[in-house]
Amino acid sequence: MEVKLAFPQDRPPLSIISAAKIAGVSVIIDPTLASGSVPTLHFSSGDFIHGVNTILRYIACAASVSSFYGQDDIQAAQVDQWLEYAPLILSGSEFEAACLFLDGYLATRTFLVGYGLSIADIVVWSNLTGTGQRWESLRRSKKYQSLVRWFNSVVADYGDALDEVTSAYVGKRGIGKSPAPSLKEKMPGLKENTSGHEIDLPGAKVGEVCVRFAPEPSGYLHIGHAKAALLNKYFAERYKGHIETLGVKYDVVTYTSDYFPKLMEMAESLIKQGKAYIDDTPKEQMRTERMDGVESKRRNSTVEENLSLWKEMVNGTIRGTQCCVRGKLDMQDPNKSLRDPVYYRCNPDPHHRVGSKYKVYPTYDFACPFVDALEGVTHALRSSEYHDRNAQYYRILQDMGLRRVEIYEFSRLNMVYTVLSKRKLLWFVQNKMVEDWTDARFPTVQGIVRRGLKIEALIQFILEQGASKNLNLMEWDKLWTINKKIVDPICGRHTAVLKEKCVLLTLANGPEEPFVRILPRHKKYEGAGKKATTFANRIWLEYADASVISVGEEVTLMDWGNAIIREIKTDNGTITQLVGELHLEGSVKMTKLKLTWLSDIEDLVSLSLVDFDYLINKKKLEEDEDFLDNLNPCTRREALALGDPNMRNVKKGEVIQLERKGYYRCDVPFVRSSKPIVLFAIPDGRQKSTSIATGA
Repeated sequence: MEVKLAFPQDRPPLSIISAAKIAGVSVIIDPTLASGSVPTLHFSSGDFIHGVNTILRYIACAASVSSFYGQDDIQAAQVDQWLEYAPLILSGSEFEAACLFLDGYLATRTFLVGYGLSIADIVVWSNLTGTGQRWESLRRSKKYQSLVRWFNSVVADYGDALDEVTSAYVGKRGIGKSPAPSLKEKMPGLKENTSGHEIDLPGAKVGEVCVRFAPEPSGYLHIGHAKAALLNKYFAERYKGHIETLGVKYDVVTYTSDYFPKLMEMAESLIKQGKAYIDDTPKEQMRTERMDGVESKRRNSTVEENLSLWKEMVNGTIRGTQCCVRGKLDMQDPNKSLRDPVYYRCNPDPHHRVGSKYKVYPTYDFACPFVDALEGVTHALRSSEYHDRNAQYYRILQDMGLRRVEIYEFSRLNMVYTVLSKRKLLWFVQNKMVEDWTDARFPTVQGIVRRGLKIEALIQFILEQGASKNLNLMEWDKLWTINKKIVDPICGRHTAVLKEKCVLLTLANGPEEPFVRILPRHKKYEGAGKKATTFANRIWLEYADASVISVGEEVTLMDWGNAIIREIKTDNGTITQLVGELHLEGSVKMTKLKLTWLSDIEDLVSLSLVDFDYLINKKKLEEDEDFLDNLNPCTRREALALGDPNMRNVKKGEVIQLERKGYYRCDVPFVRSSKPIVLFAIPDGRQKSTSIATGA
């Protein structure tokens, strides 16, 4: 069969042409489409297919290379993921970040998927090659050795075919834009980063970088912490340095409490050097004096007096509990963090790791630079909200006589309609406004994952922001749009009908006895498995659908065919029943209404469809605003529904799509018929869920 590939001359689809060459699929090249058009594959039979990824999948299926589309369903799904993401991550100013990711991914792999060349390799190879000199410069720099090794091996094995493609379509400046316009069309909210900056660490040397992530000791990680963790991971991998829900692999876990003896020695040393002193000024008075630049009456105590009170603190005596250790820095400095900060406090309460061994504990400001320096941390990433404390960090290191640790600032990640303060989130938990810290309305990592977010989406979202120092107020829609691109290609499809006032449609010429057909759970992804669909002469429709049908109208029953509605029965204006007949020879293209339905059988399962809203009703709270004045009165809505019997097999945590409703994550799977399956609606970045009922 003759096959012709049509595309715009200014945007040749390098991945398609390369894949066809290697696969042995003969195509006639026709670069005559108008600029901006989607590549199209025309067959001599008159059939045609559109889009880069669709054409690549066809080539993979027609290929003489056995591994071209993976060697099992899992590998096929992995290939599909690379088709979707390679053009996105390898375009724009985040190009090097993508190269870094690929370099780490390929460190222990010969191919991107499985143990043989697949179109995933061809797509990534093409997107790298398509950047022209940009990639060639990196290739020669030896910066990404695993990625270059993989790239060179592809060239070595398929050089003749690939050289022919490269010489024909790629110049020093590359082939222009990424050959994936369909992705941009599908994701209009996806904007290329045009800031022009690459993410670099000042003074960083490859192989000599050590970063650290300090998690909250008394709370759940939220999306803001995730940014810090993932940026640390990014820099560690980029510079070959040192660093599970997030997929962040650490080199070692350390505890500040392991350094308590050395920290106490350092505090005592600073006291002896006259760089620290013991102060018993009451807390509120101390705060006022620091604000006003007034020196404490204890600031010039002798070393002997200070050591005596330090001993009282170490022993946890009543006198000791009245004191603290303060650094003797500069009470007149305009930067108030340098006005003699507190280094140590007395606290008789047991420590969660070391028990009652110590009665004094270091402050974060004192312990952090000390531990960073001792552990070999080269770069400490911290959010820009702590900018004023950077000078304090450096000064404390200097007084301690320890090496300098570079601070790299990034902006705190703020989301619209969201509070990230632990104190504020705790209020919601304590006042039973949410279930717990893993509630799907919470911005904790566990919360948003329970809502249905995939960690891959969170990682991509965070890395798209980079290490920008600009304040970010991000839209949740962008994150959920990325998430949809991950779940849509692989999640199983099911059917649900809202219970409230659902309407029975009787098909006069329907099957006398119900029969079952085995259908794919996902029409484009075999890995999703199969489902059994029952066809009967009595089927349930949602009231909203029934209310817009007219007598004599032809409608399409999805996955079955057309039907003509002959009678609409009502009671006091409420539709109670429909009567119709199948018209399976009718054209689905000619009907206005495409309806989901369920056969009236005993095997239907009960569903609870839960939708959520933001906890606060204002996009951004100003500093002087109280979040309690902006609480959203209704943040949880629930609707009962009937579901197809196949949903008995949906597992906890599994993501599915309910036809014409949206994506859902299973929070409570099927246990027994009397207990509904609980499904949480997953935002898709553009529309509200249709399952709206009683609120909480």
